[in-house]
Amino acid sequence: MTTGKARTQDFLARLPLFSGLSESELDTLASGTTEVQIARGEVLFRRGEPCVGLHAVVYGQIKLMFVSPGGDEKVVRIIGPGDSFGEALMFMERNYIVSAQALADTMLLHVSKDVIFNGIERQPGFARKMLASLSQRLHSLMGDVEAYSLRSGTQRVIGYLLKDQQCEDGHKFRLSTSKTVIASRLNLTPEHFSRILHDLAAHGLIQVNGREITILNAAKLGAFQD
Repeated sequence: MTTGKARTQDFLARLPLFSGLSESELDTLASGTTEVQIARGEVLFRRGEPCVGLHAVVYGQIKLMFVSPGGDEKVVRIIGPGDSFGEALMFMERNYIVSAQALADTMLLHVSKDVIFNGIERQPGFARKMLASLSQRLHSLMGDVEAYSLRSGTQRVIGYLLKDQQCEDGHKFRLSTSKTVIASRLNLTPEHFSRILHDLAAHGLIQVNGREITILNAAKLGAFQD
């Protein structure tokens, strides 16, 4: 029978951040790792709470968001399986600056900063992986700033629709979360997001059926993005 420790080590090994580590190194990480399971809609942490490690999503989906005093949300990141978050604040020993909420029933691994700091001191390869992860996050952030500053709402929506999708006519897929959350992530109002989808459908570029999207004219859709 698989023990809890062995299962945690197996999960860690499948995460890009920890791939390539030896069994003994994974065993050390597992000793400072806790499984966290939260239901859809449950808050994982709130802004201002201490960050004492990093989280990695095994399955499910998490949104990171700012929440105004009036309760309005601005989604800054949507995190799926294999992705991690909290590294930068962990290294800075700062409290969380965003809140995190589950968009679906989710299982995460929480790896304590003590075991990570010890691992970095002993394993240069692990340190390089952490630096690569933070660099990737910075690169993604700069891409968001560019999109918000230089691209129209329509270009942002098309970029989201085509991201990680097969760019061919007839391809059908389902939006990963609600239109309201996606709109916030793209720095749009829900009404503006829906209007853009309607306009793209009216031009014969896509077909929208609830959260299901069908690409009708991939070439023209990609041209709109330029």
